[in-house]
Amino acid sequence: MALSVYMVDVFGAGSFSGNPLAVVVGADGLPTGEMQRMTRWFNLSETAFLLSPTHPEADYRVRIFTLEREMPFAGHPTLGSCHAWLAAGNRPKKAGEIAQECGAGLVAIRRDGERLSFAAPALIRSGAPSPDELAEARELLGIASSDVVDAAWIDNGPGWLGIRLASAQEVLSLTPARSWPGRIDVGVVGPHAPGGDAAVEVRAFFSDHLGSIVEDPVTGSLNASVAQWLFATGAVEEAYVAAQGTCLGRKGRVHISRDETGQVWVGGEARVHVEGRLQGI
Repeated sequence: MALSVYMVDVFGAGSFSGNPLAVVVGADGLPTGEMQRMTRWFNLSETAFLLSPTHPEADYRVRIFTLEREMPFAGHPTLGSCHAWLAAGNRPKKAGEIAQECGAGLVAIRRDGERLSFAAPALIRSGAPSPDELAEARELLGIASSDVVDAAWIDNGPGWLGIRLASAQEVLSLTPARSWPGRIDVGVVGPHAPGGDAAVEVRAFFSDHLGSIVEDPVTGSLNASVAQWLFATGAVEEAYVAAQGTCLGRKGRVHISRDETGQVWVGGEARVHVEGRLQGI
């Protein structure tokens, strides 16, 4: 079986500056175990597999895998998958809007020139963390309780616990633990001083299947839920740009907006850097 594969750079401000994604096109015949095995071989934070839709309104269906498990939704695989689907010559049923089917249901994606934006999905877990949950996140990050401006569950699928710090510099200065005994997913945000190209700095830390703590270069799902949190609490009121990946030598830029209905949209650039065929399947 020969399948098409695209290597897509998502959310980067320039070439090779965002979060890479492998997208396998025409994956209807692949069993789940093979998808997981291929994901571990690619060794990226996520790999996406495009399939025929089952929902009548969907343009395509995607299954998203991390090195550890399948995810119902993730942000940079959503935009990267859509970009690869369009690059493969496909056209949406509705002009200007693409309907993606995934484990979380239908996700709307808008196209504005070279930028794609997805509609932030509803949170599946929100509210304040327990004292023990917050203490665990603080221990991971190596910070004191006085450093935390706010904290909340902002989980839209991956399991994010959000921590807000007083400044972007505090976010950039974090030196989290290198390993963790259990599953943990923590996103951190802090404001930049006015006048720069980004309003906030975001960092994402999670434990992988080996117990190591990994920092994600640019995270669409986290930026989506952070935006919902910041808008809901009044920490931000207007559209903004988030920077991520700075400590990893990346230049991720995530464009956040909110429409008249209150729907949050998460946008960024996507570029195909490699296109080819997978052999030996």
